Amino acid sequence: MKFVDEATIEVIAGKGGNGAHSFRREKFIPKGGPDGGDGGRGGTVFAIADRNINTLIDYRYARKHLAKGGEHGRGSDQYGAAAVNITLRVPVGTVIYDAETGEELFDLSRHAQQVTLAAGGEGGLGNVHFKSSVNRAPKQWTPGKEGEQRRLRLELKVLADVGLLGMPNAGKSTLISRISNARPKIADYPFTTLHPNLGVVRTSEARSFVVADIPGLIEGASEGAGLGHLFLRHLTRTRILLHLVDVSSHDPDEDAVARAVGEARAIVEELRLYDEALYNKPRWLVLNKLDVVNDPDAVKKRFCKEYGWKGPVFAISALSGDGTQQLIWDLQNAIDAYRQEDNIAEDMADGTFVAEDPRFDDTRSAADTRPVTPEQ
Repeated sequence: MKFVDEATIEVIAGKGGNGAHSFRREKFIPKGGPDGGDGGRGGTVFAIADRNINTLIDYRYARKHLAKGGEHGRGSDQYGAAAVNITLRVPVGTVIYDAETGEELFDLSRHAQQVTLAAGGEGGLGNVHFKSSVNRAPKQWTPGKEGEQRRLRLELKVLADVGLLGMPNAGKSTLISRISNARPKIADYPFTTLHPNLGVVRTSEARSFVVADIPGLIEGASEGAGLGHLFLRHLTRTRILLHLVDVSSHDPDEDAVARAVGEARAIVEELRLYDEALYNKPRWLVLNKLDVVNDPDAVKKRFCKEYGWKGPVFAISALSGDGTQQLIWDLQNAIDAYRQEDNIAEDMADGTFVAEDPRFDDTRSAADTRPVTPEQ
């Protein structure tokens, strides 16, 4: 299936049915009085997040979604039937914007979360509502109200804990296939990855996190060069960015470390130009393809010195798996710490948090990445 992460649609809710203007006329019942019923409500257009859907491709072709109008009221106090509502199923992680103003309307980040895209019009009132002591035969009735109409832009931002960042052929697809259940296309030419890939990394039966791999960035990405800029939005929800750097070289005359430092700086600059918030996310450095380097420790030390890096750094070989186990344990620790902070924040927001909560430990920060042994 082709991956589609953006679509523009039009939603039109149904018009409410008109109220009825009617009087009761039956044999032997003189002056029966008004009996016009109300019109039915027009159909409403809803959107619901469904974790079984992973693309917006359905809305690339079905752009207009029109709900039916409500039935008109009738005599004998008969009310019109309400129209059937329409529910649009979208992937979890879909953000809905007003296409005209660009305003963010909804962020569907949880499974089964439902929102109203366009409300159906209320049905009109029949003349039975206008009867009074001074108006025994009312001729008034009201028409149904028009339903809401909107032009919307749907944008899918995949939900992942960890995002992979790097140049084309840095080894991102190889890494995600090594540590997770994802099976992306892997080849020895640039731009192999054409759309985001998600993989679940399971460290035990009860502990796991999600990794996202997007097409590689190149210099000038913030201005539209390459493919990676089209999918950077998918990294905005991640907790940690893993910046993969290829420190290997097939040319004996090339200074691989100097080239890698230059590429790393270029990628980070493109990140800053694209989105300051994304640039400020926690970022870990991963030096890849060390299985073909003569002295991995010396390369790691020199790279960090020339790059000026003082944050978390890992030396791995995604192809052979060397160093990847320690990486995923440390990632799991950090993600668990972030989740605990989220749970505590939610408890404090709804008033259920207490200082004795065993999850609260002010001696441990979100950046604490002490390794743990894998659970059996």
